Amino acid sequence: MIQFSGRGILLDIEGTTSSISFVYDEMFPYVRAHLSEFIDQNWDSELLNESIAKLAVDAGKNSPADWLGAGDSHLQKQQIASFVIKLMDDDVKATGLKDLQGKIWKSGFESGALRAHVYPDVRPAIEDWREHGCEVRIYSSGSIAAQKLFFAHSIASDMLSLFSGHYDTTIGGKKEMSSYEKIAAEFGLPSREILFISDVIAELDAASQAGLQTALSIRPGNPAIDCDHQHPTILGFQEIQL
Repeated sequence: MIQFSGRGILLDIEGTTSSISFVYDEMFPYVRAHLSEFIDQNWDSELLNESIAKLAVDAGKNSPADWLGAGDSHLQKQQIASFVIKLMDDDVKATGLKDLQGKIWKSGFESGALRAHVYPDVRPAIEDWREHGCEVRIYSSGSIAAQKLFFAHSIASDMLSLFSGHYDTTIGGKKEMSSYEKIAAEFGLPSREILFISDVIAELDAASQAGLQTALSIRPGNPAIDCDHQHPTILGFQEIQL
Protein backbone atom coordinates (compact mmCIF):
# COMPACT_ATOMS: atom_id res chain seq x y z
CA MET A 1 0.00 0.00 0.00
CA ILE A 2 1.27 3.47 -0.94
CA GLN A 3 -0.02 6.66 0.63
CA PHE A 4 0.14 9.44 -1.95
CA SER A 5 -0.69 13.04 -1.16
CA GLY A 6 0.35 14.62 -4.47
CA ARG A 7 -1.82 15.97 -7.27
CA GLY A 8 -0.55 14.18 -10.38
CA ILE A 9 -0.25 10.54 -11.46
CA LEU A 10 1.71 9.51 -14.55
CA LEU A 11 1.05 6.03 -15.93
CA ASP A 12 2.93 3.65 -18.18
CA ILE A 13 0.75 1.32 -20.29
CA GLU A 14 2.38 -2.08 -20.93
CA GLY A 15 2.60 -4.02 -17.68
CA THR A 16 0.92 -1.20 -15.77
CA THR A 17 -2.57 -0.37 -17.06
CA SER A 18 -2.60 -3.27 -19.48
CA SER A 19 -1.08 -6.69 -20.01
CA ILE A 20 2.16 -7.00 -21.92
CA SER A 21 0.73 -10.08 -23.63
CA PHE A 22 -2.01 -8.05 -25.35
CA VAL A 23 0.58 -5.79 -26.94
CA TYR A 24 2.89 -8.62 -28.02
CA ASP A 25 0.28 -11.26 -28.84
CA GLU A 26 -2.33 -9.11 -30.56
CA MET A 27 -1.18 -5.58 -31.40
CA PHE A 28 2.26 -6.36 -32.81
CA PRO A 29 1.05 -9.33 -34.90
CA TYR A 30 -1.69 -7.11 -36.32
CA VAL A 31 0.96 -4.69 -37.61
CA ARG A 32 2.98 -7.52 -39.15
CA ALA A 33 -0.08 -8.95 -40.88
CA HIS A 34 -1.24 -5.62 -42.33
CA LEU A 35 2.07 -3.79 -42.90
CA SER A 36 2.58 -4.45 -46.62
CA GLU A 37 -1.10 -3.86 -47.35
CA PHE A 38 -1.01 -0.53 -45.51
CA ILE A 39 2.10 0.62 -47.37
CA ASP A 40 0.57 -0.35 -50.74
CA GLN A 41 -2.77 1.32 -50.05
CA ASN A 42 -1.22 4.55 -48.78
CA TRP A 43 1.78 4.87 -51.11
CA ASP A 44 2.40 8.52 -52.08
CA SER A 45 -0.07 9.70 -49.43
CA GLU A 46 0.80 12.38 -46.88
CA LEU A 47 -0.24 9.91 -44.17
CA LEU A 48 2.50 7.45 -45.12
CA ASN A 49 5.04 10.07 -46.16
CA GLU A 50 5.01 11.49 -42.61
CA SER A 51 5.91 8.06 -41.24
CA ILE A 52 8.57 7.45 -43.89
CA ALA A 53 10.27 10.74 -43.00
CA LYS A 54 10.46 9.67 -39.35
CA LEU A 55 11.63 6.17 -40.26
CA ALA A 56 14.44 7.70 -42.33
CA VAL A 57 15.65 9.48 -39.19
CA ASP A 58 15.39 6.18 -37.28
CA ALA A 59 17.62 4.69 -40.01
CA GLY A 60 20.19 7.43 -39.46
CA LYS A 61 19.47 9.29 -42.69
CA ASN A 62 18.73 12.97 -43.28
CA SER A 63 15.75 12.41 -45.56
CA PRO A 64 13.64 9.69 -47.22
CA ALA A 65 15.58 10.30 -50.44
CA ASP A 66 18.87 9.62 -48.68
CA TRP A 67 17.39 6.45 -47.21
CA LEU A 68 15.36 4.99 -50.08
CA GLY A 69 17.11 6.49 -53.08
CA ALA A 70 15.30 6.95 -56.37
CA GLY A 71 14.77 3.29 -57.19
CA ASP A 72 11.75 1.25 -58.08
CA SER A 73 8.75 1.83 -55.81
CA HIS A 74 8.35 -1.92 -55.29
CA LEU A 75 11.87 -2.13 -53.88
CA GLN A 76 11.30 0.97 -51.76
CA LYS A 77 8.19 -0.58 -50.26
CA GLN A 78 10.11 -3.76 -49.49
CA GLN A 79 12.90 -1.74 -47.88
CA ILE A 80 10.44 0.10 -45.64
CA ALA A 81 8.63 -3.09 -44.63
CA SER A 82 11.89 -4.94 -43.93
CA PHE A 83 13.19 -2.09 -41.80
CA VAL A 84 9.95 -1.90 -39.80
CA ILE A 85 10.00 -5.65 -39.16
CA LYS A 86 13.63 -5.48 -38.04
CA LEU A 87 12.85 -2.66 -35.61
CA MET A 88 9.99 -4.72 -34.22
CA ASP A 89 12.12 -7.86 -34.00
CA ASP A 90 14.76 -5.92 -32.07
CA ASP A 91 12.09 -4.23 -29.87
CA VAL A 92 13.47 -0.80 -30.76
CA LYS A 93 11.49 2.13 -29.33
CA ALA A 94 11.88 4.21 -32.49
CA THR A 95 9.66 7.24 -33.10
CA GLY A 96 9.06 6.47 -36.77
CA LEU A 97 8.15 2.88 -36.00
CA LYS A 98 5.68 3.93 -33.31
CA ASP A 99 4.17 6.49 -35.67
CA LEU A 100 3.55 3.92 -38.40
CA GLN A 101 2.31 1.28 -35.96
CA GLY A 102 -0.22 3.77 -34.60
CA LYS A 103 -1.62 4.40 -38.06
CA ILE A 104 -2.00 0.68 -38.76
CA TRP A 105 -3.59 0.07 -35.35
CA LYS A 106 -6.08 2.86 -36.08
CA SER A 107 -7.81 0.74 -38.71
CA GLY A 108 -7.80 -2.25 -36.38
CA PHE A 109 -9.36 -0.42 -33.45
CA GLU A 110 -11.90 1.45 -35.54
CA SER A 111 -13.00 -1.73 -37.30
CA GLY A 112 -13.39 -3.59 -34.01
CA ALA A 113 -10.66 -6.09 -34.87
CA LEU A 114 -8.71 -4.81 -31.85
CA ARG A 115 -10.02 -3.96 -28.38
CA ALA A 116 -7.46 -2.79 -25.88
CA HIS A 117 -6.90 -4.71 -22.68
CA VAL A 118 -6.96 -2.88 -19.35
CA TYR A 119 -6.86 -4.51 -15.92
CA PRO A 120 -10.21 -4.48 -14.04
CA ASP A 121 -8.89 -2.20 -11.28
CA VAL A 122 -7.65 0.51 -13.67
CA ARG A 123 -10.78 2.44 -14.57
CA PRO A 124 -12.32 2.50 -11.06
CA ALA A 125 -9.01 3.63 -9.55
CA ILE A 126 -8.49 6.43 -12.06
CA GLU A 127 -12.05 7.63 -11.56
CA ASP A 128 -11.45 7.67 -7.81
CA TRP A 129 -8.15 9.55 -8.17
CA ARG A 130 -9.85 12.19 -10.30
CA GLU A 131 -12.66 12.57 -7.79
CA HIS A 132 -9.99 13.30 -5.18
CA GLY A 133 -8.59 16.09 -7.40
CA CYS A 134 -5.67 14.15 -8.87
CA GLU A 135 -4.73 14.71 -12.51
CA VAL A 136 -3.86 11.54 -14.48
CA ARG A 137 -1.66 11.43 -17.59
CA ILE A 138 -0.07 8.71 -19.77
CA TYR A 139 3.59 8.30 -20.77
CA SER A 140 4.32 5.44 -23.17
CA SER A 141 6.79 4.59 -25.91
CA GLY A 142 3.77 4.14 -28.17
CA SER A 143 2.80 7.26 -30.09
CA ILE A 144 0.25 9.66 -28.61
CA ALA A 145 -2.11 8.80 -31.45
CA ALA A 146 -1.79 5.10 -30.63
CA GLN A 147 -2.35 5.78 -26.93
CA LYS A 148 -5.57 7.63 -27.67
CA LEU A 149 -6.80 4.86 -29.96
CA PHE A 150 -5.92 2.30 -27.29
CA PHE A 151 -7.92 3.93 -24.51
CA ALA A 152 -10.79 5.01 -26.76
CA HIS A 153 -11.36 1.37 -27.77
CA SER A 154 -10.72 -0.56 -24.56
CA ILE A 155 -12.62 -3.42 -22.98
CA ALA A 156 -13.51 -0.89 -20.25
CA SER A 157 -15.13 1.31 -22.96
CA ASP A 158 -13.90 4.76 -23.94
CA MET A 159 -11.50 6.01 -21.23
CA LEU A 160 -10.02 9.05 -23.00
CA SER A 161 -11.88 11.59 -20.88
CA LEU A 162 -10.09 10.25 -17.78
CA PHE A 163 -6.69 11.52 -18.95
CA SER A 164 -5.45 15.10 -18.91
CA GLY A 165 -2.43 14.51 -21.13
CA HIS A 166 -0.38 12.04 -23.13
CA TYR A 167 3.38 11.79 -23.74
CA ASP A 168 5.50 9.63 -26.02
CA THR A 169 9.16 9.49 -27.03
CA THR A 170 8.91 12.87 -28.79
CA ILE A 171 9.35 14.41 -25.34
CA GLY A 172 12.37 12.15 -24.69
CA GLY A 173 13.28 8.56 -23.88
CA LYS A 174 11.57 6.89 -20.94
CA LYS A 175 14.90 6.09 -19.31
CA GLU A 176 16.10 9.71 -19.40
CA MET A 177 15.75 11.98 -16.37
CA SER A 178 15.17 15.04 -18.56
CA SER A 179 11.97 13.52 -19.98
CA TYR A 180 10.38 13.48 -16.54
CA GLU A 181 11.58 17.01 -15.80
CA LYS A 182 9.79 18.18 -18.95
CA ILE A 183 6.65 16.26 -18.04
CA ALA A 184 6.63 17.68 -14.52
CA ALA A 185 6.90 21.17 -16.02
CA GLU A 186 3.92 20.44 -18.27
CA PHE A 187 1.92 19.16 -15.29
CA GLY A 188 2.68 22.50 -13.64
CA LEU A 189 3.39 20.70 -10.39
CA PRO A 190 6.46 20.23 -8.19
CA SER A 191 8.08 16.92 -9.15
CA ARG A 192 7.42 15.37 -5.72
CA GLU A 193 3.69 15.86 -6.24
CA ILE A 194 3.71 13.48 -9.21
CA LEU A 195 3.65 9.68 -8.88
CA PHE A 196 4.97 7.66 -11.83
CA ILE A 197 3.86 4.02 -12.08
CA SER A 198 5.70 1.63 -14.41
CA ASP A 199 6.90 -1.96 -14.60
CA VAL A 200 10.40 -0.95 -15.80
CA ILE A 201 12.94 -0.15 -13.10
CA ALA A 202 15.18 1.93 -15.39
CA GLU A 203 12.22 4.19 -16.14
CA LEU A 204 11.40 4.52 -12.45
CA ASP A 205 15.05 5.30 -11.70
CA ALA A 206 15.02 8.14 -14.23
CA ALA A 207 11.75 9.51 -12.84
CA SER A 208 13.07 9.32 -9.29
CA GLN A 209 16.22 11.20 -10.31
CA ALA A 210 13.92 13.93 -11.64
CA GLY A 211 12.24 14.11 -8.23
CA LEU A 212 9.03 12.20 -8.98
CA GLN A 213 7.61 9.64 -6.58
CA THR A 214 7.54 6.15 -8.05
CA ALA A 215 5.81 2.78 -7.80
CA LEU A 216 6.79 -0.49 -9.47
CA SER A 217 3.85 -2.28 -11.10
CA ILE A 218 3.81 -6.04 -10.53
CA ARG A 219 1.20 -7.53 -12.87
CA PRO A 220 0.56 -11.11 -14.07
CA GLY A 221 2.90 -11.90 -16.94
CA ASN A 222 5.38 -9.10 -16.21
CA PRO A 223 9.05 -10.10 -16.34
CA ALA A 224 10.56 -11.16 -13.02
CA ILE A 225 12.53 -8.45 -11.24
CA ASP A 226 16.12 -9.68 -10.99
CA CYS A 227 17.87 -6.61 -9.56
CA ASP A 228 17.79 -4.55 -6.39
CA HIS A 229 15.73 -1.37 -6.40
CA GLN A 230 14.31 1.19 -3.99
CA HIS A 231 10.85 1.61 -5.52
CA PRO A 232 7.65 0.70 -3.62
CA THR A 233 5.77 -2.11 -5.36
CA ILE A 234 2.06 -2.48 -6.07
CA LEU A 235 -0.01 -5.40 -7.36
CA GLY A 236 -2.84 -3.13 -8.52
CA PHE A 237 -4.01 0.46 -8.53
CA GLN A 238 -6.21 -0.13 -5.51
CA GLU A 239 -3.01 -0.06 -3.46
CA ILE A 240 -2.57 3.66 -4.15
CA GLN A 241 -4.27 5.49 -1.31
CA LEU A 242 -4.92 9.24 -1.63
